[in-house]
Amino acid sequence: MRRQALGEFVRNARARITPQMASLPEGSRRRTPGLRREEVAQLSGISVTWYTWIEQGRDVSVSPAVWARIASVLHLGRAERAYLFELAECADPQHPREAAESAAGQLRACVDAIRAPAYVLDHAWNVLAFNEAMRELFDDWPARDARPNLLRYIFLDPAARRLVVDWEQRARRVVAEFRADAAANLDAPEVAALVNTLNRESAMFAHWWTRHAVIEREGGLRDFDHPRSGRLAFQQVTFRLATHPELKLVMLLQPDEARGANLSAWM
Repeated sequence: MRRQALGEFVRNARARITPQMASLPEGSRRRTPGLRREEVAQLSGISVTWYTWIEQGRDVSVSPAVWARIASVLHLGRAERAYLFELAECADPQHPREAAESAAGQLRACVDAIRAPAYVLDHAWNVLAFNEAMRELFDDWPARDARPNLLRYIFLDPAARRLVVDWEQRARRVVAEFRADAAANLDAPEVAALVNTLNRESAMFAHWWTRHAVIEREGGLRDFDHPRSGRLAFQQVTFRLATHPELKLVMLLQPDEARGANLSAWM
């Protein structure tokens, strides 16, 4: 059903594209609207037969790069492109980091409106936005790091070992959570570079990464030993952003607040 839905989606998208939109000559009169299959195939750099099989919903192996070219030829919008790659069951090689960064002001406004510590992570767990409560909880870490990344903080910053209660247990779980969360993006250059750096500079990360453990990202209590406020406990809750599904909004709620909210979340 997924392949059939994918074929129908691509076929309908093709019917919307005019030769002018694809920078092609109008040519002779067309019996059907939109581009011809052979035109999309040529512009996408694949054979007509292969492209025809895609529209027919056959179980063919198509690389992410080819899907990206097809999405470009068909002028797919952001939601359409995400839908295409979801149906194709592969990661988009063109991660929309620039789009996310362009929305940084809006993201900061969102987290600033939250009373509890809150921050936004991208697909590589870079911190794109955070509020003052989160900055205070993490003892100014995200502000003093030019490009804060949660994994680099946990494994490479000595302050994390002092702040996070039961650091070794949490670090082991974080590796398994990240592997599950980033499964579709492990080949992305930024994710691959991050993993290589951590494997090289953190023996703990390298040890657990080679175990290939995968754990569902669940909510739960997170304990901190704050240098000024002492022992603190929070319930961690994470949401995917509808406008940027590759981003995650993380909130750390007081246990009584989280208990009163009937939330279905993870991490």
